[in-house]
Amino acid sequence: MGGVDTFDLLASAGFRAPRATLQKQLEALVRERATPTETLEVMTQLELHSRAATNLARRTKLATLGTVAPLDRFDWNYPRHIDRAAYEALLTMDFVRAGTNVLLRGPSGVGKTTLAQNLGVAALSAGLSVRFTTLAQCVSDLLRQESTPALTRRLRRYTAPDLLLLDELGYLPSEPRAADLLYQIQSARHGRRSTVISTNLAFKQWGTMFGQAGSVTPLVDRFTEDCVVLDIEGDSWRQRKHRKG
Repeated sequence: MGGVDTFDLLASAGFRAPRATLQKQLEALVRERATPTETLEVMTQLELHSRAATNLARRTKLATLGTVAPLDRFDWNYPRHIDRAAYEALLTMDFVRAGTNVLLRGPSGVGKTTLAQNLGVAALSAGLSVRFTTLAQCVSDLLRQESTPALTRRLRRYTAPDLLLLDELGYLPSEPRAADLLYQIQSARHGRRSTVISTNLAFKQWGTMFGQAGSVTPLVDRFTEDCVVLDIEGDSWRQRKHRKG
């Protein structure tokens, strides 16, 4: 074994922690006169933490959550009505494990996006895969695909994550094909993976959003079969800021 670099051996064994981190930890263990068993345990824990951090960074990048306002800065007293307990129960991620959907419904500017993004943060912390997008971005992405195989591949971006967050349904009108695409996504996820939708529309108004597409009714039926609805009533935070300014 003479001449073989210890850190090269660790890398060959599958250790992914940075060389400098491994070296610093080994030097500390030598100073502390750790036993071989203690050294093995510490180095294994170090590697597991490193892998978990790398995995979280990868899933966070794929989640495309954008800039997230911390939940501890959310003013729960501002909306006239919001079921805080029901929302905080969602943070346990039990609804994701059960394949339950969530609807965040309320007028513009009451914090629906922030609440959706923080569900994404909680899901990432729980080791789950997440995708956050606006409905308009999702539909535009799918409609750009130039062939059926390309569309099938791209749909996996929205059907595969444990938690899909679709923001801003109802803010921009969509063509009927958008409802068909959303129906395909929901059908693939139905009963197995959770979808969170934020909207300012009642279910009966979804048809107006998609040009009375025939797939709207089955879409709503699939989505609401097992769904938690959180209604938020209040005035826009942004308008309040503008008035104060």
